[in-house]
Amino acid sequence: MIAADRASARTTTIAAVLLVILVAAAALAPTLAPFAVDALDLANRRGAPSAAHWFGTDELGRDLLTRVLFGARVSLAIGLVSALVSAVVGAAVGAVAGYAGSVVDDILMRVTDAMLAVPRLPLLMITAAVLQPGVPLLVVLVGLAGWMETARVVRAEVMSLSTRDFVAAARAMGASPARVVLRHILPAVLPATAVATTLTVGRGILLESALSFFGVGVQPPTASWGNMLYQAQTTMTSEPWLAIFPGALIFLTVLACNVVGDAIGTAQG
Repeated sequence: MIAADRASARTTTIAAVLLVILVAAAALAPTLAPFAVDALDLANRRGAPSAAHWFGTDELGRDLLTRVLFGARVSLAIGLVSALVSAVVGAAVGAVAGYAGSVVDDILMRVTDAMLAVPRLPLLMITAAVLQPGVPLLVVLVGLAGWMETARVVRAEVMSLSTRDFVAAARAMGASPARVVLRHILPAVLPATAVATTLTVGRGILLESALSFFGVGVQPPTASWGNMLYQAQTTMTSEPWLAIFPGALIFLTVLACNVVGDAIGTAQG
């Protein structure tokens, strides 16, 4: 049991360190990148990894390591900000449903169930194809596709906390429902919300990557891990490095987010 706990702690530490490194690399991309993001090396198009280009070059001779670093800024930003959008919307819906109860709770939970029943990716693909969103609108769309789980978690927590003595005391002192929820209940719900938000980061990165892979997400020349995979899909057999590096980073980032989220959830439990 102790050995398993130690192994789990080491795995969580590795995942957390990996996330810190990825975020730092994305933030420092202009400094770390060996070339300008759109610098062309026409004599070395589709070049394999080498001493000059560690990750190789793409079909235009652009350095893939540079593109991956700048793509990290877009993909990670979409994952993080969309998770915050999901957290805010989900917390608001869950808090109102859990505290109001009765008809309001029934309506909001049926809307939540209906949203959960709709496949996210096809819905986002259709919406993105119609709206052709830029990065800011894409963040909002991805965020609005992922608030339902957070709403359910927050609702359950709020319903439990609403029966506690400190909430009854606040009501007895004349606090309005809004003040009770904002000042007394939501702060106690933050740990559970943090767990749900951490897990949502990985899903946001996956959704962005999928949308970009299908050509309806982040559009070139802006680099993201997803549209780098989209551009590499026709040459995966002849130039596999074009897909391996962004694909591996998507996998590792989502895995690390899930490991850290599970660890936080276990600690809270």
